[in-house]
Amino acid sequence: MMKKWMGAIRMFLLLFALCGTASAFAQNYVQKLDIPYRNAGNEYALERCKLDFYYPEGVKDFVTVVWFHGGGLTGGSKSIPNELKESKVAVLAINYRLLPKATLSDCIDDAAAAVAWAFEHIAEYGGDARKIVVAGHSAGGYLTNMIGLDKKWLNKYGIDADSIAALVPFSGHAISHFAYREAKGMKTSQPSIDEFAPLYYVRPDAPPLIIISGDREMELLGRYEETAYLWRMMKVNGHKNVYLYELDGYDHGAMAAPGFHILKEYIKKHL
Repeated sequence: MMKKWMGAIRMFLLLFALCGTASAFAQNYVQKLDIPYRNAGNEYALERCKLDFYYPEGVKDFVTVVWFHGGGLTGGSKSIPNELKESKVAVLAINYRLLPKATLSDCIDDAAAAVAWAFEHIAEYGGDARKIVVAGHSAGGYLTNMIGLDKKWLNKYGIDADSIAALVPFSGHAISHFAYREAKGMKTSQPSIDEFAPLYYVRPDAPPLIIISGDREMELLGRYEETAYLWRMMKVNGHKNVYLYELDGYDHGAMAAPGFHILKEYIKKHL
């Protein structure tokens, strides 16, 4: 009987030691809230232009995902997506100014300023500025497309848009945003490709572009088709690293969850 007890105690101690070893290798993550990425501007700009930062502690050269929330450019707020937590990547969740209190140019400029903050500061926390991925859902996907394809927005902050490791828009407009079109008196069913349309800036030398859409029959009006046209025109213009995913059975909101899987798989394989 004594031998059995001694054996059980040794097994318990061995399991305890193994658990201790595993916990020693468990990754710790730090979260910092409401970091300003602007230090000048009106009261509304200073209120909105903040980010939350979630990153692996004590890790060198980690990948960073800059994440823009959705909300039609008129609503929404920053949050760290649960699907990206404990994924060995850092996440910057960005607030930006919203319509109608700001202009569309303000929204895009804020997105560029936030990405510039990442390039300027990520090394201070152990990240690699060559591994910054820009992504967002819906309005956030539109902002991703705009600052990644139209280089003037990041040029303002001394950043070359082509330095971005990858652009991953989740169901983001490729034509001019519907809120902008509505403000001009256009119907939501009337498309427009002007200076505020990512399609206007298709080019062969842009960063890798991973376009994700929900089911074409369940998405917002024409959203899959315009993103598919963006994919096609990027290829026609000679872009070698553009991908299009249609998530069958997922509507505009639900497509985000499987979209994160695509994002993380791309990071694992390429960064």
